Amino acid sequence: MGKIEAIRHNVRDIFGTRARRRTVSVQMEDVTAVVSRMAGALLRALLVMMLVVTPSVILPGIGADTKQMVALVALFGGALTFAEYNATYPSLVEFRDAPPFNRIRFLMLFLIVFALSAIVAAKDDPTPMNRLFEAVGMLLGEAMDFPYSPVRLAELMMADGASAAQMLAVRTAAGTAYILSLFTLAIFVLVLKLKGWPARHHAFNVWVNLPTFEPTGGGDVIDRLERDARANLSLGFLLPFLIPAVVSLASVGFEPLTLTSPQTLIWTMAAWAFLPASLLMRGVAMGRIAAMIRSKRAAKAAPASRLATA
Repeated sequence: MGKIEAIRHNVRDIFGTRARRRTVSVQMEDVTAVVSRMAGALLRALLVMMLVVTPSVILPGIGADTKQMVALVALFGGALTFAEYNATYPSLVEFRDAPPFNRIRFLMLFLIVFALSAIVAAKDDPTPMNRLFEAVGMLLGEAMDFPYSPVRLAELMMADGASAAQMLAVRTAAGTAYILSLFTLAIFVLVLKLKGWPARHHAFNVWVNLPTFEPTGGGDVIDRLERDARANLSLGFLLPFLIPAVVSLASVGFEPLTLTSPQTLIWTMAAWAFLPASLLMRGVAMGRIAAMIRSKRAAKAAPASRLATA
């Protein structure tokens, strides 16, 4: 009996040690995941803050009050980004765990803001880099300035009494921003094709990456995704033409838009080019998600149909 009890104690010790090791291993993996998620959220927050302060860093002669306001906005944007990406469950940001969607979108906005800041800064700080951006931007603006083009319509947002220099600045900024948005959009489509986004490398969680989309809201998921994709593509295509018309109608009875402030010009033209391209990217992404779900349904239905016919 004594030998049997000793064997039992040894077995309990062995399994207890294994269980403790397994528990410690799981805890270490959880800590590593938390630290990795926090580091990624902090990096994204710093990048967002850098984006917000870019015009103030490049433009000369920025006042102290403007710098304080920009710093406050940068801190708010960084805190919001950190809270969103550090949270376990999503709230607002789409495609949080489906790179490179948000990375390319951020890169597009940063390129637009940086290029427009360099172009506007060339007037008071004519460094070789700023003059190069200004020259290329003027060529792009002139090339895109034809009847019914988005750049020509963007000039309609200006007041009737705007000077020739102000019209040239708007045309240069609009042409540069629009070309950069189209270029980044082409890169996005190419990357999706090459990487087989979203389903080639890892599982795609619809709830995490589309937190505002309710899969059980009624109707087939594929039909709703395709409908939303078509709506985003249509709105993204029409928005560069609709924004100037809306601004012109909204300015009736009020002071028209002048865009005399460098910061106002930069952020207005950046938003005018970024929002339509972002909607187009979202439409393409949702279309590919619908195709992925359809292919997975077909793959699961094929064995069942073979068993039914056997």
